[in-house]
Amino acid sequence: MSEVTQKNKQTDHIRVEDIKLYVNGEFVNAESGAVFENINPFTNTPINNIAEGRQEDIKKAVAAAKSAFHGSWGNMKLSERMTYINRIADVIDEEIAEIAVLEALDTGLPISQTKNMVARAAENFRFYAKMVESTLHGEAYQVDQEFINYTVYKPLGVVGLITPWNAPFMLETWKVAPALATGNTVVLKPAELSPLTANKLAEVIDKAGIPKGVFNVVHGFGETAGAALVAHPDVEAISFTGETVTGSTIIKNSADSLKKTSMELGGKSPLIVFEDADIERAIDATVWGIFSFNGERCTANSRLFLHKNIKDEFVEQLKERVSNIKIGDPMDPSTQLGPLIEKNHYQKVSEYIALAAKEGCQVVQGVVPEEVKAGNFVPPTLLLNATNDMKVCQDEIFGPVMAVIEFETEEEVIAAANAVEYGLAGYVWTNDIKRGHRVAQAVDAGMLWLNSHNVRDLRIPFGGTKASGIGREGGHYAMFEFYTEPKVIHVAIGDHHIPQFGKKK
Repeated sequence: MSEVTQKNKQTDHIRVEDIKLYVNGEFVNAESGAVFENINPFTNTPINNIAEGRQEDIKKAVAAAKSAFHGSWGNMKLSERMTYINRIADVIDEEIAEIAVLEALDTGLPISQTKNMVARAAENFRFYAKMVESTLHGEAYQVDQEFINYTVYKPLGVVGLITPWNAPFMLETWKVAPALATGNTVVLKPAELSPLTANKLAEVIDKAGIPKGVFNVVHGFGETAGAALVAHPDVEAISFTGETVTGSTIIKNSADSLKKTSMELGGKSPLIVFEDADIERAIDATVWGIFSFNGERCTANSRLFLHKNIKDEFVEQLKERVSNIKIGDPMDPSTQLGPLIEKNHYQKVSEYIALAAKEGCQVVQGVVPEEVKAGNFVPPTLLLNATNDMKVCQDEIFGPVMAVIEFETEEEVIAAANAVEYGLAGYVWTNDIKRGHRVAQAVDAGMLWLNSHNVRDLRIPFGGTKASGIGREGGHYAMFEFYTEPKVIHVAIGDHHIPQFGKKK
């Protein structure tokens, strides 16, 4: 179990116990006995060891999930199932403080932000419990006095969930909650870089008393555990959040068994500020949208398009904000920007910043304090004088780095916003509401916010177009379009005509 203990009060160095897999209601070692180290991104020292699941562990987990689907969980009354779902939310509420600490320890996200994420995770379960009870019903159509045709929505069976390392607990529950609420059983393969709160979710669900096999966690690597989950013939669907190339590979590998897939992938989202925008509010939204979550968010506004008439004023204020962002220990409540998830990712982001300078950008950054330089800290970074064709404006950097691009006309900025392979999110700031609607509808993205930062509503679809994904999460889009299948029942209520082939006259 992952009971948090204090090792050294002077350094606030937190250690946790080693983590096992959670299969068929039990915390177990991997069949191979293999483990891998989990590294603290703030200190780059080991946190603990994680059991490394592989194909044989996936097989055990899928078998347990299949048995539960055809047994206790699949035969359970809806009201009883919703009692369990709400109980999970209650246990999350009881454990918020510990979960927030584990998330900050594991990912480098500031604890002030992880606390809010955990609270949202509990709401994910309550929301889907209410939604299933109130809206999971089909249609009915009568045809004259001969037929009634109606639909019911049936769970798929065993679903595989592959989740990312940025905001892991919230994003895990975003998938687990609708999957379980609609009656499926789950095998979760969390990101290997952020295993702590996935294990905590297993503890929460275990404490809630969910029947054995309904929920399973297999830690491990994408090339082994993830690939085995995708390939398993008894897994009916794969929901994946992560990088675009990996998503494409999963879709290809799912094709042999005709699995349903839902892909929430990368982004390079534009934020467009017109000359008539509320500048102060737009700056608040811009800074939050790229530098919260350490910049490691798929919907980050990593391309900022500023109208030429306000660009200089806006940039000066951005420079001041960047210099004032508090960089430091994720466990410090005043920290606004923590370290990136791991050394390799830190190196990748740093290389993009160096490339930006070579491409002609002026690089403006905050300053990382000397006392925290052991961590994977990339300071908040502005890439000024950028043009949309630069590699740093086309690739998803996934860090606290924002390119600033000047524009003059509405048509010009729409074309530039769309001239990228991604299409996840976008943001438009203007007090001309007609123009706001025009631009929002013209930008190729699955989600657009007008005069707003990234505020989620669980009732509406979340997802993107182009290389940003296939399918949608959230609301009835998750319930009806992914985690269930419609079944049509045709009922004869009269003696309708049936052709009498082969009958002697």
